[in-house]
Amino acid sequence: MSLSLSDISTLLLRRGSAQYGDEAVSQLQHALQSAALAEQANESPETVVAALLHDLGHLIVAERDGVDEADSHRDELHQYIVLPFLRGLFPESVLAPIRLHVDAKRFLCAMEAGYAETLSPASVASLALQGGPFSPEEAAQFAALPHAATALRLRRYDDQAKVSDWHGPDLAHFEPLMAMVAAKHAES
Repeated sequence: MSLSLSDISTLLLRRGSAQYGDEAVSQLQHALQSAALAEQANESPETVVAALLHDLGHLIVAERDGVDEADSHRDELHQYIVLPFLRGLFPESVLAPIRLHVDAKRFLCAMEAGYAETLSPASVASLALQGGPFSPEEAAQFAALPHAATALRLRRYDDQAKVSDWHGPDLAHFEPLMAMVAAKHAES
């Protein structure tokens, strides 16, 4: 059920041109911007790959359902759908931040004053579908998870990666990094 590196690139290029929900960027632009922001912040290769692939589940759903883009009016659980497709290829240090990036938004909305007001309208709408801000108990449970801190940083890249006139590295720039992380995981 795992995707190959080639499958991931093909999916990003084939389905990534679709609009990213109600945002001003495409899925691929959003992925590239997220990864570029992580790279600029000197994140680990695994975190840069997680930033690149954090919303790949949306493309898998669109591919599965034969539609141009995923339905932005329902929570398709994209952060979980993608995991079986990446599990054999990448380590937990890639998978966990992807799995936790939605919960990171819920955490930040609950715990950081003013964070919710910085969200785009599309992100506010998806927050409602995803369960809204965490309760204090849920936030404490999230904060105690391994990879929670990385997921929080990934979430901030996700939030910033919606610039319509952005110019940065293309997918070919990140493919060797994906290959390196996958090869390192295969050796372990």
